[in-house]
Amino acid sequence: MPFITQHPPTDPDQPVTLDRRDGPYGEVALRQRRAAYENRTVYEIIANGCFLMDSSDGRSERLLIDAARDTLAASEARKGRTAPRVLIGGLGVGFSLAHAAADPFWSRVAVVEREQAIIDWHRTGPLSAISAEALADPRTEIITGDLVAYIHNASDTYDALCLDIDNGPDWTVTEDNASLYSPAGLAACARRLTPGGVLAVWSARPSADFEESLRNAGFTRVRTEEIRVARGVPDVVYLAVRPA
Repeated sequence: MPFITQHPPTDPDQPVTLDRRDGPYGEVALRQRRAAYENRTVYEIIANGCFLMDSSDGRSERLLIDAARDTLAASEARKGRTAPRVLIGGLGVGFSLAHAAADPFWSRVAVVEREQAIIDWHRTGPLSAISAEALADPRTEIITGDLVAYIHNASDTYDALCLDIDNGPDWTVTEDNASLYSPAGLAACARRLTPGGVLAVWSARPSADFEESLRNAGFTRVRTEEIRVARGVPDVVYLAVRPA
């Protein structure tokens, strides 16, 4: 489908919608704006009117991957194991995929994305500037589908699950996503992990109860890492390990 671009706004610092589509989960849109303070273009993904993410930084997405990698590398239970595989939940603007694919540590980099529009924006649209090299990597696989369904129904296992499909466990994009952070959802995440595997979950704000939910689901070495942002409360990444 060709991009539907609006006429440029009178104010050049206002965002321009490059594409907007209605799908089974509602509306998803790609916007472009100029970051005046850096004099560069920033892309934004909006779902049902809710801001999801943009291409202005990427520190959070890279930390999500690195924290999982470092936790795996430090695990005594995994000594001698090779070729770890990572599953990324949510393609987004592509920072997590690009960062994982740039690291030879991972033998497989799978990404589950339910929005065909987002996949198209990476394959043939503006977001290819971020992800083209990663998508060309033979280790990369894009799985088109709903992450919650995949976590529950897939047979594949991974050494790390890096999940970034919501603004956090308490701030989901759709109501159905809330089940991922429930006891049943976390148990399903554990089944998708190899023994000693790592679950990493990104959130735009801390959740007081989520660490306890992870422990109650049987995960160990539960901790939270903060990512400082320019304004407001820090982003966080929750980390938890499936017992060996």
